Amino acid sequence: MKSSIEIKKIAKKVVEIELETISQLVDNIDDDFVKAVQLIANSNGRLIVAGIGKSANISQKLVATFNSTGQPAVFLHASDAIHGDLGVIQKDDIVLCLSKSGNTPEIKYLVSNVKVMGNVIISISSNKSAFLSLQSDVNIDCTILKEACPHDLAPTSSTTAQLVLGDALAICLLEYRGFSKDDFAKYHPGGMLGKRLSLKVSDLLINNNVPFVKAEASFKEIIIEISKNRMGATAVIENEKLKGIITDGDLRRAIEKNSDFINTRAFEIMSANPKVINSDNLAYDAFIIMKQSNITQLVVLNNKNYVGIVHMHDIIKEGIVK
Repeated sequence: MKSSIEIKKIAKKVVEIELETISQLVDNIDDDFVKAVQLIANSNGRLIVAGIGKSANISQKLVATFNSTGQPAVFLHASDAIHGDLGVIQKDDIVLCLSKSGNTPEIKYLVSNVKVMGNVIISISSNKSAFLSLQSDVNIDCTILKEACPHDLAPTSSTTAQLVLGDALAICLLEYRGFSKDDFAKYHPGGMLGKRLSLKVSDLLINNNVPFVKAEASFKEIIIEISKNRMGATAVIENEKLKGIITDGDLRRAIEKNSDFINTRAFEIMSANPKVINSDNLAYDAFIIMKQSNITQLVVLNNKNYVGIVHMHDIIKEGIVK
């Protein structure tokens, strides 16, 4: 059995080897890589991502990444292509093929048939002299020094390298097309990520009251307003203009500092120039402001008009943050 020290040493060695592999990929970003990005970006078809073995697993992950960043992509297992799945490849599609050796029978069959079909082939291969590399229109070099496996056999460093280069392709395509946060939201409507990109502050105000007092409001009136609306705060409004905010913390501090607190007026304890956010902004933006300012409430405006208060609890309840 291995001791805890030995296990840590093995794990660290794996990370070091794969880190070295990734760092060397920087030199592989050359004109061929640029050509691959341009071919995919200017294509009228989809991106067919193919592989076999562990490369197939990486291909499936990359298809998910491409689709989520605006590049239509379809996975094709190289062995399934032998049994009829070549029909998934349409006229204008580009085939991106992943393989470490580039010489397996299934890859050779796939590439030979795609060449006959006339589709562009882009490869990510660790062997420049392999059949796949030589037959591709563009080859992205994915050469590695060694696998992280002590026997240099199990696909580890090689699949990590494929994944990194594939991610680099996806992000280059995203930037190339000017794919925005709004575009991203269209492809991620559900879950935490979808809400971060689509839920607005105004959506959080639907069930909230709009707490406010006037500048001359008494201490009792302030307490009643804060308690009634359960927002932990109230805005101070005068002549329909926002003057400040009073939180339950401001009330506690007033009681601690002033023995005659009961006669205190709103304008005396309010925080002038409070942090605000527009109702059309994303709820996640409100969360960021509150987190950075170490506050739990944020005044909401619509065209400079006060429309309510959003609380940190409103955002947490929506599942935008954990």
